[in-house]
Amino acid sequence: MLHGIDVSSHQSTFDADGLAFVFIKATEGRSYINPKQTSQASRARKAGCVVGFYHFLWPGNISAQARYFVEKCASQKHDLLAVDWETTGSGTRASNAEKDRFIREVKKLRPTHRVMLYCNRNFWLNYDTTSYAGDGLWIADYVTAGKPRIKAKWRIHQYTDRPLDKDVANFSSKSALQAWADPSRAALTADEEAEDVADVHTAEDVADGEDGENVAGGA
Repeated sequence: MLHGIDVSSHQSTFDADGLAFVFIKATEGRSYINPKQTSQASRARKAGCVVGFYHFLWPGNISAQARYFVEKCASQKHDLLAVDWETTGSGTRASNAEKDRFIREVKKLRPTHRVMLYCNRNFWLNYDTTSYAGDGLWIADYVTAGKPRIKAKWRIHQYTDRPLDKDVANFSSKSALQAWADPSRAALTADEEAEDVADVHTAEDVADGEDGENVAGGA
């Protein structure tokens, strides 16, 4: 497991030493841009971290939000991208279909980037109906690091928010994470392909996604 953190504008500074990756909030809706994202990304890059950016999704105007995210985030080639799907400050939430559409829109706009879904366990189990997470699931569940309470295959687990959001990534090494973050590098290794084929989803653990693009759901 690799250790990392995710930050927003609330973190004026952070210590990236010893971390493998840092995710940074870039945008929200169609009007908010994190004014610190460039300096935060620079700090993470100087520490040798894999960098990711995420967009806090609001309901409606999905195509416009996708464009806003990719145009305003301070990403570089092969940085990870993610959508943060949770309840907004006004108590609303994007629908499952809107979440899926946003991921697909970003993947079309930025085909050289991995695009992931971030959500908490409640959303994954109770609001998700397609189990579509783009290139990987980033699940929030505040339990033992690396042991989220789901059956689905996941890439990143956020396991606490104290004193800041901390995560682990299910990769054997930073170089493996770096290789995965670059879709232009060879597809999966033979071992990874075998692992994916063996990852058969049970009926209670997955709902069919659009175009067969399932990641997996589960209790």
